[in-house]
Amino acid sequence: MNTTPSSSPRTRALVLGGGGSTGNAWLIGVIAGLYDAGLDVTTADVTIGTSAGSTAAAQIAGATPPEVYAATVAAPPSRTGPAGAGRAPGKPVADQLERMTAIIAASSDAADYRRRIAAAALTLDAASDGSWSARWHAIVAKRLPSPHWPARTVLITAIDARSGDPVVFDRDSGVDLVDAVAASCSSGLPFAIGDDRYLDGGYRSNADNADLAAGCERVLVLSPFGGRTLMPLEWGVHLEAQLDELRACGSSVETVFPDSEALFGTNAMDLSLRPSAARAGYAQGKARAEQLSEFWC
Repeated sequence: MNTTPSSSPRTRALVLGGGGSTGNAWLIGVIAGLYDAGLDVTTADVTIGTSAGSTAAAQIAGATPPEVYAATVAAPPSRTGPAGAGRAPGKPVADQLERMTAIIAASSDAADYRRRIAAAALTLDAASDGSWSARWHAIVAKRLPSPHWPARTVLITAIDARSGDPVVFDRDSGVDLVDAVAASCSSGLPFAIGDDRYLDGGYRSNADNADLAAGCERVLVLSPFGGRTLMPLEWGVHLEAQLDELRACGSSVETVFPDSEALFGTNAMDLSLRPSAARAGYAQGKARAEQLSEFWC
């Protein structure tokens, strides 16, 4: 299986970070707000999606931003989702964060952390009934306007649950778009693609993975978590370190962070907050459109 993104000239990169269900809604809102104000960032030469950002990347590749936004602000069916973002059934976000924090504390660096989080996920998988991947695939498929990879370059991040190695899926990887997004959003139980197992792309380095935009002239990062990370800063994988490296290599970089953290964190999987998160993102997109147009165009 080829999991190395294809090479092609890239001028503008759109980086869509992870952030749970509310993060996905905020991303869609920002993109729609920019679009309605005259700036279409879906024209990026490369779009990089991680976890909730991978869902957003696939959504805007299959429908227009206004269409995706309208669907996002529709009334949610319930307060919380079904074991959202690939977590083990019945495990709240706080428990997942506690588990991640403990594994980070025991790890020596980001690579060691990925190996440990992967091993923990495989242990959960061994104790499960084996139905997770099929159920998660069906849930993800319903969220995407199209199951097909777009013609433009979209990179979806994940990690290999057996080795902890980073993985990047694109249309040349031999993996269906739905599978790639499902893998990128599986933060607890690993997602099966054939005989392989994959985990959330946020474990790769951070929730944004902006380093994959290396070589692009202009990089726009939409980060639901505002660049925050649980990993120690000395590991050098946090967003600001990646942006510094991009700038040092000649890229111009702009970021959009949420105005408020209240819709994220432990509230990230609360479906009832999706409309509020989307509207907040939309307002930010419209407010930043003029300034970002000068940068993007």
